[in-house]
Amino acid sequence: MVSTIRLIQVALDYASLENLDELGIEVMGIPKSHVPQYLKKYETDENVANLGTIFEVDYEKLNELEPDVIFISARMETKYEELTNIAPTIYLTSDQSQMMESFKTNMEVFGKLFDKQETAQNIVDRVDNKVAALNKKAQESGQTGLIILHNNGKFSAFGKGSRFGVIHSLFGFREAVENLETARHGQAVSNEFIQKADPDYLFIVDRSAVVNKKATNKEEVENAMIQQTKAYKNGNIVYLDPEAWYLSGDGVTSFEIMINDVDSNF
Repeated sequence: MVSTIRLIQVALDYASLENLDELGIEVMGIPKSHVPQYLKKYETDENVANLGTIFEVDYEKLNELEPDVIFISARMETKYEELTNIAPTIYLTSDQSQMMESFKTNMEVFGKLFDKQETAQNIVDRVDNKVAALNKKAQESGQTGLIILHNNGKFSAFGKGSRFGVIHSLFGFREAVENLETARHGQAVSNEFIQKADPDYLFIVDRSAVVNKKATNKEEVENAMIQQTKAYKNGNIVYLDPEAWYLSGDGVTSFEIMINDVDSNF
């Protein structure tokens, strides 16, 4: 229970930070390398220690904090054993093929740990209702969708059960192309592939906007082949929030941004 934990929580992933923030739990340290805009208050807060990046921990600063609990996700999975030598470490994972179930399970963990079960359940219900409403609207429309990651002029496509597969499995869009690879980095595809897929909606995650901190010019994405798709012709190319989709996606804040990204453009 909360009485057994001093207020020295460390979140080494942004999804956990989002959930702790939503529950009003103080966080004393985070990786400040690529903090999303919607969490900027933590980056500028001098009372929140900078613990490195989402891939590499600053162990010296982490030890100095003497945390009571450390929260991590998949990017830090290989550091789990080392981190447990510093403090109890809670590894929260997400099954991309069952994202809603994973979200509910993770929120339940936070709710029980900090004796905020009712608040956590209210959050889950709120998100669940938003997902259900979007899914109903998308399914009734019968529209097809294709979600791609753009990175330095190259495209990767993501299907159901993949990293960005919520477009289909939760949000209700029919797949413009079935049986795409479910690898972490998607299936490499060409401009011709996208043109042939001809989706009603083309959803784009711009990796450069996160990694290089500079958005790609739309002209580089919407080339002559892309302009032949129904999505382009009908004004249905949707640029998704790259920080929410690429950096996080598993926490309550990014999850709701993702839902709104799609719902507000549909």
